[in-house]
This record gives sequence, C-alpha cells and structure tokens, in this order.
Amino acid sequence: MKDHPFPLIEKFLMPFILSVLMTAIISLVSTIKALGFAQITFANWLSAWAWSWIVAFPTLLIVLPLVKKIVQLLVQWKLKRMKSDKSTL
Repeated sequence: MKDHPFPLIEKFLMPFILSVLMTAIISLVSTIKALGFAQITFANWLSAWAWSWIVAFPTLLIVLPLVKKIVQLLVQWKLKRMKSDKSTL
C-alpha cells in the first residue's frame, strides 16, 4: 500500500467503486437478456444490481489482494525474461 494518510480508505474505496460500476453494467445486461429490452423496469434492474453488488463487493475485498500479487509476479517474471533475452544477444 502506498504511503499516504488514508490507506484503509484506498483499500476499501477502489473495490467499492469497481464493484458498483461492474455490477451495474453486468446486471443491466443480464436483466435485458432475461426480460427483454421492452420488459425491463428500473425496479427489476435495481433488484438484480443489489443482489450482484452484495456478492461482488465482499468478493473483491477478498480476491483483489491475491490478484494484485499474481499481477506483480507476472510482471516481475516478464521483466526477468526480457533482461535475460537482452543478455543473450
């Protein structure tokens, strides 16, 4: 985590915003697919979104640190390969 006065806010704010945006879009697409564009109502979408978000936000809080670690390892691996490829030239 970066050195700044709000590490806990950053830890929760990024997954919160990401989960709100992603679930809003996905639940809209899913609701349209399930009901058809003519049958969709705000209440239908809001219900689908609420259930999606209830699952997504805690999931992101748990999974995001693991994903960050995996990305970090992949980037480090790629950098090592690039350095070794340059040294063999």
